[in-house]
Amino acid sequence: MGGSVTASASAEMSLHACLNGTTFKIQSLKLGPIPPTGSSSPLVFHKCKTPLPVPRPIKCKAHSTSATVQTSPSTIKALDEKGGKPQWKATIDFKWIKDNKEAVAVNLRNRNSDANLDLVLHLYDKMFNLQKEVERVRGERNAVANKMKGKIEPSERQRLIEEGKNLKESLIALEEDLVKLNDELQQEAQRIPNTTHPDVPIGGEDFSTIRKMVGSCPEFSFPVKDHLQLGKEHDLFDFDAAAEVSGSKFYYLKNEAVLLEMALLNWTLSEVMKRGFTPLTTPEIVRSSVVEKCGFQPRANNTQVYSIDDSDQCLIGTAEIPVGGLHMDSILADSLLPLKYVAFSHCFRTEAGAAGTATRGLYRVHQFSKIEMFIFCRPEESEYYHEELIKIEEEIFSSLGLHFKTLDMASEDLGAPAYRKFDVEAWMPGLERFGEISSASNCTDYQSRRLGIRYRPSEAPVISAKKSKGNVAPTKFVHTLNATACAVPRMIICLLENYQQEDGSVLIPEPLRPFMGGLTMIARKS
Repeated sequence: MGGSVTASASAEMSLHACLNGTTFKIQSLKLGPIPPTGSSSPLVFHKCKTPLPVPRPIKCKAHSTSATVQTSPSTIKALDEKGGKPQWKATIDFKWIKDNKEAVAVNLRNRNSDANLDLVLHLYDKMFNLQKEVERVRGERNAVANKMKGKIEPSERQRLIEEGKNLKESLIALEEDLVKLNDELQQEAQRIPNTTHPDVPIGGEDFSTIRKMVGSCPEFSFPVKDHLQLGKEHDLFDFDAAAEVSGSKFYYLKNEAVLLEMALLNWTLSEVMKRGFTPLTTPEIVRSSVVEKCGFQPRANNTQVYSIDDSDQCLIGTAEIPVGGLHMDSILADSLLPLKYVAFSHCFRTEAGAAGTATRGLYRVHQFSKIEMFIFCRPEESEYYHEELIKIEEEIFSSLGLHFKTLDMASEDLGAPAYRKFDVEAWMPGLERFGEISSASNCTDYQSRRLGIRYRPSEAPVISAKKSKGNVAPTKFVHTLNATACAVPRMIICLLENYQQEDGSVLIPEPLRPFMGGLTMIARKS
């Protein structure tokens, strides 16, 4: 990310479209200056470089994230016995876990986690004792080596040679055991979820509490249609052709639905950029280790992730993953924090196990477009930025005139990375219920400990009698937060169903009209 964009940079775009035989020009869209990130300093960070993989044919299959996350900020290129998966180790504070085992146990119960705390503690104690044994044998071997430096009898030298040889063999065996034990400890410990905010409701999804209710249900004096009926009448979707081409839960958008997607994306992007976020597009194929480092562990046997055969790569389910990996294995300058990004990407999900009426049409699909917000910040600021993210979401959905509620999600619905999570559910008249359209999560240092993202505080230098490199303050892990600004398919559902008219037309919300060439409604086809 070495380049920079000047404050005077701007772009202009215009588009011609043809609907129902009428050609019109979509209003020129001017992208203003990219808002500053809060500092005029160039982005400075240190990054570990790894060689690029050899390109391979892409063959996708469902990939289970049930394999627990394995390793640390720095990726260790050791290969496992079963076929070459890179190992990595997270920076987990095992001493803290041991010293707070009662609190950790309660947290596991509250989250309904299957992590085995007793096994983690047993492996940690075993590794601690084995490490001491390794150090003892290494010390004995060094002592034998030192004895051989002086003048000694030949018989004594031969005895020391044999003793040193035996100690070397013992040390090699112990170190191999230590490596295996450390890998096993990492595998088990990384199943332990993040800690939980004290205000989070305890229990399953039904125990989630309402933080805010905005607007009211729209009243209709005519039979309400769902988005599938409206899409058919206006020729907006083609699920049948997509099923033949790609399979179930894929779709073609057509006519005004295409303009609506583009309008939602461009309007949302411009709104979030006004609030100081830097725009990104991201890779949509990432290493499986990055998916794991972001904490995407399974809640059941079903998986949401597509993997690529014969590779260590996956399709992303959210831009949170590649944006989280943007500063992987880095030490960020304190003056640059917070780093705020707003990313566009396509997202791919298997939606395994999904069933029921709530999966019809666009509600639950395998591929969709999304705008995601992501923040790297100092630990003491993450709760403040969590509130900022949910406020941005609420402002966006209020501007579109939606009736929605914001929920403080219960402990069992947080997922492994989140310390606290707010969901937004909007009223969908066709479903006659609220449906989730967004979420905002504070992941504290759960992801940064796995991704290896630190910063060095700019406070006064550490005063120490011992000389060190400048006596600078030690590094700390950043906190990470993510939030959905716009998930296109569900937003299209909300807009079509809430803005439908008695004559069959659908009004376009005013904020989106400049991004749709001035269209004010989707008129019925003749």
